[in-house]
Amino acid sequence: MMNQTGMQKNTLYVGGLAEEVNESILHAAFIPFGEIKDVKTPLDQATQKHRSFGFVTFLEREDASAAMDNMDGAELYGRVLTVNYALPEKIKGGEQGWAAQPIWADADTWFERQQMEEEMQRLQAEHKASIEAAEELHRKKLAEDREGEKEDDPMAKAEAEVLQQNRS
Repeated sequence: MMNQTGMQKNTLYVGGLAEEVNESILHAAFIPFGEIKDVKTPLDQATQKHRSFGFVTFLEREDASAAMDNMDGAELYGRVLTVNYALPEKIKGGEQGWAAQPIWADADTWFERQQMEEEMQRLQAEHKASIEAAEELHRKKLAEDREGEKEDDPMAKAEAEVLQQNRS
């Protein structure tokens, strides 16, 4: 019994297909991972060309899983593939099926984005801290230079001596 609301764990959605990829090429690309039950590349009724995605159904879930692990991000005819578990709605509703994606389907990219943003913030904070440290050093050096200038200033020296004498 297939859970209609869940993902079909033995059917893969394959996106990013080059125009020249047909069902037999798709079949050939995925057959190394196990026995394939079905390959579909839904055609655009107007152009009679596929809409750059297709579906590969394996007999075994493990084979589908291995194919997804190996083929997601792989290149076929110069295009990078996106391989995920298919959702039943995608097969029925074509591209509109995206709206039916469960929240977690985008979780990986969401986590990656979060990590990248955190990394950027961390780098910016480090950068800011190093600039502040450099400015602090610069201020100290300026202050020291000014102290040093007073040493050479005869008036300042005299004043300092007078102050010293008054204290003793």
